[in-house]
Amino acid sequence: MQFVDLHCDTILEVCKDGMPIRSRSGHVNLERMQRAGYVLQTFAMFVNLKQYPDAYTRCMEMMDVFDREMEANADVIRPVTSYAQIQENRRQGRMSALLSVEEGEACMGQVEHLRKLYDRGVRMMTLTWNYANTLAFPNHVNSRYGMPETEHGLTEQGIACLEEMERLGILIDVSHLGDAGFADVAVHTRKPFLASHSNARSICPHVRNLTDSQIRVIAQRGGVMGLNFCGDFVDPAPEGGFASLEKLAGMARHMIQVGGVESVALGSDFDGIGSELELKGCQDMPVLAEALEHCGFTHTEVEKVCYQNAMRLLKEML
Repeated sequence: MQFVDLHCDTILEVCKDGMPIRSRSGHVNLERMQRAGYVLQTFAMFVNLKQYPDAYTRCMEMMDVFDREMEANADVIRPVTSYAQIQENRRQGRMSALLSVEEGEACMGQVEHLRKLYDRGVRMMTLTWNYANTLAFPNHVNSRYGMPETEHGLTEQGIACLEEMERLGILIDVSHLGDAGFADVAVHTRKPFLASHSNARSICPHVRNLTDSQIRVIAQRGGVMGLNFCGDFVDPAPEGGFASLEKLAGMARHMIQVGGVESVALGSDFDGIGSELELKGCQDMPVLAEALEHCGFTHTEVEKVCYQNAMRLLKEML
């Protein structure tokens, strides 16, 4: 089995501790990815606005770290900006790394900065993280299961950047975006968009998850949703969720029932999860695939979830 993961926060951890990505501890490293069968990993440049108000500069600094790690490990993984490069890496026996930004304020509300991010290799971006910015409002108001953001959507700057993302070829990622913002994305775009690491709200009522109607919109547009392994987005237990294999399979099953088997992918959120996991890291992706089959998924369905759906979207959009 092969695997494509649409979201991890590993570069943030590298920035914190300086441990090289090839053999580091934590959820993700290159050696374990190789053994597990990874085709592609999306690496998020995550910026916390409360810590780094100058999100553009912080994002550029993180991309310097990303570039350094890619150069040091070019024998096993290389960054990609096109589907042709992914295919070439596969032919050469290498993995691919897709560069994303998790915090739309990295473009400072300006299409000029957005183009600079594109020139650096960014091919995916969330419009928000957990704070309002010059583009849009996030999907939570106060608490874990609080009221979703249904009044404030995209700003004028947000709509302008959204349209430029679609023109350039930067995948629009609606994870973390408020419900009103999601509706604005659906209205102001024509191409597929995705939720790189979000689950179903009807199964786990966290506002970070998608409503069934949102799942249908993404699916009908030809996008995908990356199954998030974080317990808080899988298990509604009040004391804090636990992302068991059984609960992950149940979440995937519901998302497929609502959006279709072509709409679900993987968005682990590895190295960005504080809760306990049954899947201990990237090396356990084959365990997830086996668990899905054990829970009644066909081998073809498991292949679609594990890599084919994400690859289809990347082929169309890159």
